[in-house]
This record gives sequence, structure tokens and C-alpha cells, in this order.
Amino acid sequence: MRKKALITGITGQDGSYLAEFLLSKGYKVHGIIRRTSTFNTSRIDHIYQDPHAPGTKLFLHYGDLMDSEQINDIIYNIKPDEVYHLGAQSHVRASFDMPEYTANVTALGTTRILEAIRRSGNKIKFYQASSSEMFGASKPPQNEESPFKPRSPYACSKIYAYWMVVNYRQGYGLFTSNGILFNHESPRRGETFVTRKITRAIASLLAKKQDCLYLGNLEAKRDWGFAPEYAEFMYKMLQNSKPDDFVIGTGETHSIKEFVEEAFSYIGLDWRKYVKIDPRYLRPTEVEELVADSRKAKKILGWEPNIRFKELVKIMVDTDMRKMGLTPIGEGDKILKEKFPQRWWKVD
Repeated sequence: MRKKALITGITGQDGSYLAEFLLSKGYKVHGIIRRTSTFNTSRIDHIYQDPHAPGTKLFLHYGDLMDSEQINDIIYNIKPDEVYHLGAQSHVRASFDMPEYTANVTALGTTRILEAIRRSGNKIKFYQASSSEMFGASKPPQNEESPFKPRSPYACSKIYAYWMVVNYRQGYGLFTSNGILFNHESPRRGETFVTRKITRAIASLLAKKQDCLYLGNLEAKRDWGFAPEYAEFMYKMLQNSKPDDFVIGTGETHSIKEFVEEAFSYIGLDWRKYVKIDPRYLRPTEVEELVADSRKAKKILGWEPNIRFKELVKIMVDTDMRKMGLTPIGEGDKILKEKFPQRWWKVD
């Protein structure tokens, strides 16, 4: 029988790539989406299947992470083999403006799913999308033993969820794993996140639809990888012989300023003529530097990133240029063809 997977946050960057990967592995994939007046399914439109058609493998269900009854019903009716919990209020800067909502969705939402799994009595493997933001002010490089020193309501909420996963594993014997993924980007990254904001702005500048780009702190350093690779290792964590917690990242750190410089130099423009600082985008407390020590994941799961920083930037710029109706530079497209000749995902 086909395995069944349930994905929260299936319409997000990670959820959409993970859905594609699981479908390629022969899974039946169920996803939870919020009911709104308009559909927000653009990232999965290319894999959407009519539920009335024979042989359908992708199913969408309305649900809300703040509603225990809905979560319980979905878990009970689907009886998934694996649950990938990616849904959250995941914008770090926005969490300062709505800390209570962030905690309700990101922290308590995880608890609601864990409790639904426990009460179901079924053997369900659970993946929690933890975040490198949990390390906050912790000295880099950060690994599974590094202390959590959160610097945002988002990070605090993720830490609560992390320890609930550990507690349900230790207290009830559930197969629950935390994937502490460092920043991972792609052409599907939300347009308000800094990397996509940069590459999309470059395409708009070239198309004469934008005059400048407003950013916040350019000195913050992050470990940036390629999202499709990270989605594959979410799956590998649940195929491991036992539940565990893993740090996933490239082991390299680059500042937002470096990302800007690399992206603008790729198209031959001087970034200093276009980038302006807007204090509204500064966080009350900033995470200065994150860089992953992924030796554990490399040893146990075979983790090894294929796409590095400069390659990631080129891939994202090329795709946003194409979306804007422009002819891409082409180096990013070439990188994808060379490194992933038989990829399982659609780039954007």
C-alpha cells in the first residue's frame, strides 16, 4: 500500500517542494490549507490533481493550526504514516508585531498536532520544522548541543515547539524528530523575505518597474542553502532508524550585504546606487550570525549540500528575471542542469 503523508504549510516554499518529492516517491500526499476568500495555492498548482479523478495522489483539506478539533479530525480521518509540520507564522520581523498570534500558531499549533497523534493511537512519524533562529545569540557555529538564546517571538515559539517534540518522544515513545534547518531559499521563497525581496527587486529594476530597494540590517550573517535539498532531508529524517534532532546547513555564513553585492554584480549593476535603508525593517533584537555545524547529519543521514551561496543567488536572479518577462543571464539555469539533470521538482 502507498504510504500517506500529511503536510501542514503545503502551500509554502518548503511544503510545495516536499509535496513534489513525496509524490515522486509514490506517496499519497495530504495537505492542510487555510480557508480564505481566495486560493493561495500558486506554489502547488502544477501538481494539483482533481480529487474526483481516478488515481489522484494529492489531497487538500481545510484546517487551522489554532483549532484542535479540526486537527484531530484530519489526523483521525487520514491516518497518515508521516506528518510533516511546516505550517507556522514564519516571518521573524512580523513576529515582533504580533507575538501572541505567532505563539498561538507556531508554538501551540505544534502541541495540538502532537496531542492529536498521541490520542490517535496510530504509529505516526512526526517531523517538526525547527529553525536556526532558535540559536539567536548563541556563539557560531551552532550544532545540536548549542544553547538556545532566542532573539525574537518567532524563535521563542519555535523553542517551545522543539521541546514539546522532545517531550512527546521521551514521555510517550512517539517517533518525533526536529529538523533544525538553517536559512534555505529558492525562487519560491516568499516575496517579503529578504533574499527574494532582493532578487525580485533586481528584476523589477531591470524592467524599469522599480527605482530602488529598501532593506534593513545589511550586516546580519546567515547560512543560506537551496530549499529543494532541505526538503529531501526532511524525508530522510523520518526514514532514520530512530527519531532524533538534526542541524542542517551549508557551513558557510554570508551577510545580507554580501547577498546584495553578489546579486547586483551578477547583472552588472552597482548596488550602492539602488539600495536604501529603512528603519522599519530593523528588528528590536537582531541575530548577528548563524552558521551550521552539520557533522551529525552528514554522518547519520549523508547530508551534503550541492548548491552553494553564489550559485543560489544566480538561480534566484535568473528565475525572477524570467518571471518579469526578461531574458535571464543563464548561469543559474546552467548550474541547475549540471547539478540536477534529473531533478524531481519544478524550479519555481
